[in-house]
Amino acid sequence: MVSGAGWLPHGYHLDPHTHDQGQLVYAAAGTLATTTVRGTWVAPANRMTWTPPGFAHGHRFYGRSNARLLTIPLDLCGRLPEHPGVFAVSPLLREAVLVLTDGRPEARPGAHRRLLAVVVDELCDAPTQSLHLPEPDDDRLRTVTDLLHADPARPATLTEPGRAAGASERTLSRLFHAELGMSFHQWRTMLRIHHALAHLTNGMSVTDTAVTCGWSNPSGFIDAFNEVVGQTPGTYQAALRNSPAVP
Repeated sequence: MVSGAGWLPHGYHLDPHTHDQGQLVYAAAGTLATTTVRGTWVAPANRMTWTPPGFAHGHRFYGRSNARLLTIPLDLCGRLPEHPGVFAVSPLLREAVLVLTDGRPEARPGAHRRLLAVVVDELCDAPTQSLHLPEPDDDRLRTVTDLLHADPARPATLTEPGRAAGASERTLSRLFHAELGMSFHQWRTMLRIHHALAHLTNGMSVTDTAVTCGWSNPSGFIDAFNEVVGQTPGTYQAALRNSPAVP
C-alpha cells in the first residue's frame, strides 16, 4: 500500500479490502464515502476518513474527486482511534496531506516522516465529525434499512416497512435505539444527508436534492443539512466550486 493522488470519476468505487497499516483518505475535491461492517462514514471536502490497520472497508467517490490516500505506519496508528471515523480538516492538515500525496521527492532525508508526525498531531487535536450511518445486525431491522437505502424518500412512518419486516412499529423503534443508538427519524435523516451530499457534489440543485431525498420543502432540508454538516447546502456547493483543488 502506497500513498498517492489521482482524479477519479463520479461513482468510482473500491470493493472491500484491508491494509496492514492505517489509511487516511481525503477528497480534496468531491465527496468520499467509506463503508465498513459498522456502517458508512461520509467525508465532504472539509473532512477526511480514517481506517485503522486490518479493518475491512470500501470507498465510493461522488463528483469528480481529487482523491488523496495516505498510509499511516503502524508505530503512529496507536495515537489514532481504533475504529474508523471522520475528522475535520484544518488548513495545516490539508496542506500537509496534499504535500505528502503529490509525489514530490523529499527535500531532506526524513522530511516526509516529520511531516507525517504533524499530520498525526493535527488529527489528535481535530474534532471528530462522524457523519456516520450505522448498520444493523437484526434481520428485521436490516429489512427496513435496506428498503430505505433503496428509496430514502419513503414515507415518514415505520408502518409500511414494518409489514415487510414482520415487526411492529413499536418493536422496530425499540430496535433502532438498541442496535443503532438513534431513533428511526435520526437514522433516516442521516441516510438522506448521505444521499444529499452525493447529489449536491454531482451538481444537483438544492431544491431538486431536497425533493429527491424526501424533504417536503427546501427549507426543511437546509435546516437538517446545516445541523448535520455544519453549513448550508448552498455554501457546501459554493465551496466545491471554489476549491483550489478543482482544475
